[in-house]
Amino acid sequence: MPKIYFYKLTCDDNGAPCVQDGLLSLAICKPMIRKKAQPEDLIFGFAANSLRADNRLLYIARITGKVRNGDYYVDKRFAGRPDCIYERCGSRFVQRAGALYHGSPADLVHDLGGHPDYPRAHVLLSTDFRYFGARGTAEYKSRFPLIREAVERLGRGQRVHHDQALRNDLQALRRQVWQETHRMVAGPPTSAPRRVECHRSKSCAVLSDH
Repeated sequence: MPKIYFYKLTCDDNGAPCVQDGLLSLAICKPMIRKKAQPEDLIFGFAANSLRADNRLLYIARITGKVRNGDYYVDKRFAGRPDCIYERCGSRFVQRAGALYHGSPADLVHDLGGHPDYPRAHVLLSTDFRYFGARGTAEYKSRFPLIREAVERLGRGQRVHHDQALRNDLQALRRQVWQETHRMVAGPPTSAPRRVECHRSKSCAVLSDH
C-alpha cells in the first residue's frame, strides 16, 4: 500500500520542491523522505508557522519516479534544473558554481550523505502533482479537521501513524484538489531563492499501514 508523507516547509523558493517543465523534483533537504519514499507514494507539503502562520497547503505530489545514487547530478536531462546544485568531481560530489541553494560542506552532507557512498543522494520525481506556492490556502482546515489538527501539532522529527481516518482524509483532500485544480502549477513560489539553510526543517510525518 502506498505511503503518505506530509511535512511543513520553512522555505518555499523553488528549491525543495523544484517545479520546472512539468516536473516536480525533491532533490535537496528531506533526506529521510527521499531515501524511503517510492513511486506511487504521496507527499503533502504544508507551510510551517515561520513561513505562513495558517499552515497553508503548498503542494501535493504523487511520486512517479526516483533517481538513485547521485545519478540526478550527472544525468544531462536534469542539468538545467535549479535544484541540480551538485556535480561529480572525480569520486566526490561538489557544489556547482553559481548554485542558487545552500553553500556549505554541511549542506552537502545533509543532502547527499558522506563520501564515498553518499547514501542520501536520491531524488524523487513527480509528473502528477499540484503546486500552489504563494497561492496556497488553508481551506482544507474547515473540511478536514483531522488534517488540520495533525498539521498544527506537527513538530520536529519523523513519526509513523496507523490512523486510517487521517489517511482517508488525506486521500480525500488529494482527490478534491485534483478535481478542482487541473493546472499542475497554480502559483509562483512563495519567495525568491536565497543561499541559506532554510530548507533544512526536520518537521515530517509518515503515514502507512505498516
